[in-house]
Amino acid sequence: DNLNLVPCPLRIERQELKVCDCVKILGVMSEPWHFLFQISKKDFEGFKNLFHRFLQVKGPSVKWDKIHKPPEDLIHPYDKIKAQALPDSVAASLNKLVVVKLNGGLGTSMGCKGPKSVISVRNENTFLDLTVHQIEHLNKTFNVDVPLVLMNSFNTDEDTKKILQKYTHHRVHIHTFNQSRYPRINKESLLPVAKDLGMHGDHADAWYPPGHGDIYASFYNSGLLDQLIAAGKEYIFVSNIDNLGATVDLFILNHLMTQPKDKRCEFIMEVTDKTRADVKGGTLIQYDDKLRLLEIAQVPKAHVDEFKSVTKFKIFNTNNLWISLAAIKRLHEQNTMDMEIIVNPKTLDGGLNVIQLETAVGAAIKAFDNALGVNVPRSRFLPVKTSSDLLLVMSNLYSLDAGSLTMSKKREFPSTPHVKLGSSFTKVHDFLMRFESIPDMLELDHLTVSGDVTFGKNVSLKGTVIIIANHGDRIDIPAGAVLENKIVSGNLRILDH
Repeated sequence: DNLNLVPCPLRIERQELKVCDCVKILGVMSEPWHFLFQISKKDFEGFKNLFHRFLQVKGPSVKWDKIHKPPEDLIHPYDKIKAQALPDSVAASLNKLVVVKLNGGLGTSMGCKGPKSVISVRNENTFLDLTVHQIEHLNKTFNVDVPLVLMNSFNTDEDTKKILQKYTHHRVHIHTFNQSRYPRINKESLLPVAKDLGMHGDHADAWYPPGHGDIYASFYNSGLLDQLIAAGKEYIFVSNIDNLGATVDLFILNHLMTQPKDKRCEFIMEVTDKTRADVKGGTLIQYDDKLRLLEIAQVPKAHVDEFKSVTKFKIFNTNNLWISLAAIKRLHEQNTMDMEIIVNPKTLDGGLNVIQLETAVGAAIKAFDNALGVNVPRSRFLPVKTSSDLLLVMSNLYSLDAGSLTMSKKREFPSTPHVKLGSSFTKVHDFLMRFESIPDMLELDHLTVSGDVTFGKNVSLKGTVIIIANHGDRIDIPAGAVLENKIVSGNLRILDH
């Protein structure tokens, strides 16, 4: 009750610590660390275990010469899965499914306040609206009960719960749980930055949600995992809420449910073919006779170029995952997930260098029995991370049906155009102000826009279009303009007469 926080005089040399030392150090640091017990005992236990493991890690978590390409029988082609006719029992399979969306992120990178999931992405529909519409359509079409679960963070929970009230009359049961709240760590002293439990003002930067790998512990600790198992649910389909391609696929669900009983699959990771835009994406490998996710952070520096190679590592993780609920419960209780730690360095506003310890949900694949990869079409990976992505999904390249976006049949090429919008378009508000209407992009291959550029109504972009307004210049693309294989530069202003 009368807690005096004092700086710990102990400087920790991470590489010299042993497991037994960790306990001693936490004892020495008992005063600064004590307040963590007041948040949540389970959160503290989770952080303590992660911190212990961090202190033990020495060097890369993989040995490069032990990495092998996954056997073909463990990466199933989607075309073959889709060739299997859906059985009449597909409704029974749907009734065993739960959709989980990772909803911990804010919209700050796109200039928005609050949860990213409430950004409007298509016809005034937000990410969350589209998700609810998709699941409601499933429930009505097949007369089933597929619930939606949102994993929120302390950053998004309050706002999300207010917004959920608008879905009260929709045919979808919505549950939420919160991922953990861990303290950021001073990079030099390895002590927590937080001095009290405050989340606002000077303390806003002291805490962080520890990555989506925290889903297993948080889901279990919330009691929701047991609740869903008791209700007869068997699998979750997990994806990022900003991946508009991550819809419930009945063919993958059927494939999952019809595996032989002695080889019951506990984990499917959807992967897709890597392009040059995806060279940093995690890939599936065979390691110690298990499927394993290899992230670029785990790769020894000498092999980074090899990791980025499209020829050697041809697939990457979409983070669309199908996971057994019973297996999550078993592995969590046995404490055998052992996900690799991602050390994420940050610099706070005041210039203080900190680290946050995170894990990735896909990294647990190695702990599950009979895990598989499914090589899916690129259409199942449609993330909206930037305003360039937003332009694509708002355009006539896609049509919207029951909350799902599909590539327009009018587009002759299955690939999406490469779009790169400059810094003037970064914030969603600025982006929307620069388009009187979204251009026709059905025949576009490549678009680069830089500088002070605006678009009038009913503009059509075809082939390769590059628009560069130099510093101090402005380019207004006139209404009805058709730009095909054009470079526009200099100064072009259209003024009201």
